[in-house]
Amino acid sequence: MKCGVGPAWGALSDLLFPRECVVCGGKLDVGEDSICGTCLLDVPYTRFWDWDENPAERRIWRYAGIESAASLFFYRYEGGYASLVHQVKYGGRPELGHRLGLSLGRKMAASGRFCSIQAVVPVPLHPLRRLRRGYNQAEKIASGIAEGLGGLPVVTGLLRRSRNTHTQTQLSGEEKRRNVAGAFEADLESARHLASRGIRNILVADDVMTSGATISAAVHPLMEAFRVSVATIGFVE
Repeated sequence: MKCGVGPAWGALSDLLFPRECVVCGGKLDVGEDSICGTCLLDVPYTRFWDWDENPAERRIWRYAGIESAASLFFYRYEGGYASLVHQVKYGGRPELGHRLGLSLGRKMAASGRFCSIQAVVPVPLHPLRRLRRGYNQAEKIASGIAEGLGGLPVVTGLLRRSRNTHTQTQLSGEEKRRNVAGAFEADLESARHLASRGIRNILVADDVMTSGATISAAVHPLMEAFRVSVATIGFVE
């Protein structure tokens, strides 16, 4: 006989320890995880994965000649869906980052526009910031995207943050670009190792694209050796 948590225990657990939807704060039903059914139906998806020359691509093309880009949903600071990213970054919910990445990865795979991707590279945190947070949310998102794209490898050693930067939240577009200029560098040994395995097409993953400054700065050191695409969970219009 298999042991496990059955529906009855799930219902009792929800009664004693009610769970809330990350988006609306409403009570989750048995079988719902993090997001209630109503909010799941209303996710403001971008559909960039099906869209050549989409707004994410055009934003990055101003700074870097990437191959393609996709984001899962439109990120609006005042909307409940911003809570998804906040929980991943600051709420100690790394597993939610993986789930969101998995959703995006599956949509990208179904579109056929990202079939050439061979590995997923998360945008790194500075070691001090990672130590304070306990994890890098971009790694969790990258692992989900990689799974959704068919089980691709996640490469964490290729890109590193060479200096700690100020938070980008209150900066203008130009200030953001200056803040992250030269903040990333590629590990040459990791690049050679990937090249020896025939990996030339990579996807750089992060949480939210606002001005595009951070992810553009991250892809620049990689573009001499790789064809680079990018993906984020949120996209600020």
